[in-house]
Amino acid sequence: MTTGSPARGRLKVFLGYAAGVGKTYQMLTEAQELARGGVDVVIGYFEPHARADTIALTEGLETIPTREIAYRGSTFHEMDTDAIVRRHPAVAVVDEFPHANVPGSPRAKRWEDVHALLDAGIDVLTTMNVQHVESLNDQIWQSTGVRVRETVPDWVVQQADEVVMVDLTPRALLNRLERGVVYPPERAQKALANFFKEPTLVALRELALRQTAQTIEHRAGADAVAQSAMPAGEVNPAGRPVDRILLLIDANPASAALIRRGRRVADYLGAECLAAYVSTSASLEVLPGAERHQLDRQLNSDDADAFATNV
Repeated sequence: MTTGSPARGRLKVFLGYAAGVGKTYQMLTEAQELARGGVDVVIGYFEPHARADTIALTEGLETIPTREIAYRGSTFHEMDTDAIVRRHPAVAVVDEFPHANVPGSPRAKRWEDVHALLDAGIDVLTTMNVQHVESLNDQIWQSTGVRVRETVPDWVVQQADEVVMVDLTPRALLNRLERGVVYPPERAQKALANFFKEPTLVALRELALRQTAQTIEHRAGADAVAQSAMPAGEVNPAGRPVDRILLLIDANPASAALIRRGRRVADYLGAECLAAYVSTSASLEVLPGAERHQLDRQLNSDDADAFATNV
């Protein structure tokens, strides 16, 4: 007798707008509550950041040892996804969802590791800040002057079964920072002089609130209407015409921002997002190498269905 594959695990994201708002603390608090209720919970990855109150919440929970990976003469510690799958708990706690794994890891991003756990039927609790949502990358850079390198595709966040915003007022967060709760004194002073300014935190908090609301709306819409690709002019099961957004792109790197913004608008409207490149040649090979490479990246973006056409 053969058995089917396990039911896919559920993903719960604890979303914040900056370090220190309490995402990991809230995640571990829930993990402890689950464990007290008899649920098999393990810590797959935890970043303590020398915060005693958060570290205390790991007591009594089994921690899966990390995997050691040598890279450029140094040893790094990454989550051992395969070990967690073999252990197969009911729930795995995974800190820092957007993390990029060191080269040589089985997967490039931690969110890909999390998807491997979900595919194995393991529920996952994880944490991230709003500035790591891919489509917000350009807006964050314009607002803060900081270019976030580790990002999570919007569709990954939208597929989460639950997104909980862990909130703290900017003033309260700054007080925590000044007291040394978030970072050691020297690092805290640098943070206060740069990223952790009240207007910046206010803007990030607003983005986090909007992102949470949008994710909830997206899931509600997906549950109500199973929308699939349909020929132009058709209507969805609710009787409403299918909206489409068409983006005309070129090899300019700014097209990446256009695609991310278009995808975000499309998600909000429940529309399809298409990106097109129009050429007078039947082949992209006529383009200079750098332009061809850039355009290929745009056309293969996860944020839009893209195509090229010649005229």
